[in-house]
Amino acid sequence: MTVLHSSAPRHFLDIKDLTREELRRILTISARVKAQQEGRRFPLHKDQPLAGRSLGLIMSQPSTRTRVSFEVGMKQLGGAVSILSPSDMQLGRGESIADTARVLSRFLDILVLRTGDDATLRELAHWSSVPVINGLTPVSHPVQILADILTFEEHRGPITGRTVAWIGDGNNVATSLIEAAALLEFNLHLATPEGFDPSEEAIVWARQHGANIITTRDPKEAARNADAVVTDTWVSMGDKDADVRHRTFRPYQVDEALMQHAASDAVFMHCLPAHIGEEVTQDVFEGPHSIVFDEAENRLHSQKGLLLWCLEQNKIPT
Repeated sequence: MTVLHSSAPRHFLDIKDLTREELRRILTISARVKAQQEGRRFPLHKDQPLAGRSLGLIMSQPSTRTRVSFEVGMKQLGGAVSILSPSDMQLGRGESIADTARVLSRFLDILVLRTGDDATLRELAHWSSVPVINGLTPVSHPVQILADILTFEEHRGPITGRTVAWIGDGNNVATSLIEAAALLEFNLHLATPEGFDPSEEAIVWARQHGANIITTRDPKEAARNADAVVTDTWVSMGDKDADVRHRTFRPYQVDEALMQHAASDAVFMHCLPAHIGEEVTQDVFEGPHSIVFDEAENRLHSQKGLLLWCLEQNKIPT
């Protein structure tokens, strides 16, 4: 039997799996790669660090930013991309995740999975001999947080010691933000309604690792003097209680009155897609606080940094 990958793969499943140095290294590589990009094109005169490498994108849920950023990013770095869905593979006809992982590991150098079942991600990573990246599960969304941190630091400098306010649903994005707060040592205020609390497990872990986290029901309290105000949609893929959510989250709308409680130079962030008039008002989304489209663009650059880190290509051409 030919062994193609002898060392343990460098997976990216959750922020908390990293050390502070590893997370900072990914962000540094991402910033360096972005600085080299000329418009929409990675410089062709430079060596392509992932030439000859192949990425498998397994998308079991609809995706805009995750799919396009990984696909374009891998190609800009010189690699090839195969886009897959369970219905396109034997996985959709009963082949096990274990067998799928072992087969794909013989074809590809790295895998990204976007799935509605966190256990599927864990099993894929367990059996894969190539790096597996969490492109989103109901439990966490760590690739989004890489872009968020990169964007904040571009606009406001180092995030360490700053204050981030999360307003709304204590969902998968909030979980990954909680974990990042521990590693990068920023203050995190979470305002969520009863019944939509953030992961208690994540909060306990983060506090054990030194995070300063405040939870509240009052969005004004969370936003007070914050350097960034962050929110997400009220109804996500798979949620069956849209009517309840719209009623419950109405007091958690990010509007200009709420932004007045934050620092005068606070930024507004949203992972998109946004529903204007629900979780955020038009004047905030399109206003001077908003950096949401820089944040969206940085999905591309942070994805490239992550691909290079996972494949241990830390020396970026200069």
